[in-house]
Amino acid sequence: MIESLSEPVLRLDAQHQVPDISLVAPMYNESEGLDQFFKTVTPILEQISPDWEIVCVNDGSRDDTLAKLIQYHQRDPRIRVLNFSRNFGKEAGTTAGIDFSRGRAVIPIDADLQDPPELILEMVSKWKEGFKVVLATRRERGEDTWFKRQSALMFYRIISFMSEIDIPKNTGDFRLMDRQVVDTLKQLPEKTRFMKGIFAWLGFPTTTIFFDRPQRFAGQTSWNYWKLWRFALDGIFAFTTLPLQIWTYLGALISLGSFVYASILILTTLIHGVDVPGYTSIMVTLLFLGGVQLISLGVIGEYVGRIYKEVKGRPIYIVQDTWGFNDLIERDQIVRV
Repeated sequence: MIESLSEPVLRLDAQHQVPDISLVAPMYNESEGLDQFFKTVTPILEQISPDWEIVCVNDGSRDDTLAKLIQYHQRDPRIRVLNFSRNFGKEAGTTAGIDFSRGRAVIPIDADLQDPPELILEMVSKWKEGFKVVLATRRERGEDTWFKRQSALMFYRIISFMSEIDIPKNTGDFRLMDRQVVDTLKQLPEKTRFMKGIFAWLGFPTTTIFFDRPQRFAGQTSWNYWKLWRFALDGIFAFTTLPLQIWTYLGALISLGSFVYASILILTTLIHGVDVPGYTSIMVTLLFLGGVQLISLGVIGEYVGRIYKEVKGRPIYIVQDTWGFNDLIERDQIVRV
């Protein structure tokens, strides 16, 4: 067993005891894999400390995920459950779990066991060395298709070029965060929750451990290519304004090219006389400029849409029911404004 953590832990009763470790697990239709998930993670947490909690977020599941989670909570009250009023998405689920967690260290983890729970022991060891954040990074993406690997590589290259912060490659939400990091994270109010970027933006002393990601234990992923595309756009538009600036430079370049081309036409006309106008070149030029304008409007629209989402002030999530929290939370915590 790993030795007890050095800092004092607030001791009240079992319900109000501050956990050493909080595991945050957003779930959507994970019924098939829940038994194996808890069978795997609970012995690992017990090796670290008896004072732990698992915050399970039911993100509008359509199977019996919620019913099973309630059963597990009844067996062990350290397994706490949040039930959303509808499906708000994985980023909202992760945000809610972190918001409701109380541990001195918080670890978001996928319930499909593609984030190996065995790494938690090494994460805690690094945390005790003084690191505030411990990342878990995949060595390879061998389980992904060729297209998904290439698109992920392109995404990281683009966002690395455009963004002012360094977002670690092949690193998901699976990481350990110290309570200081979590409390800082909870102060960030944006509605577009690109968690990879938000985590990276926070900073703090960070180290990395590497692992080979296993296959999903059970069920099917809810991520399709369209959702991944939108997720990538959220990441790009949430952490850089370079797409807006590009059109300024592109417009200046096109204007300069037009001036040069006009000068050539004038000189050609003066030297060789009036030539028959070329309708093909005119149409190509008009279509090109029209395409550029539409793309630039689309980029502006992406930013305006995100501004609209922010100013509406709608909550990131709504919690319909809770199990295991009782008076640990205030009533106004059921939404993240």
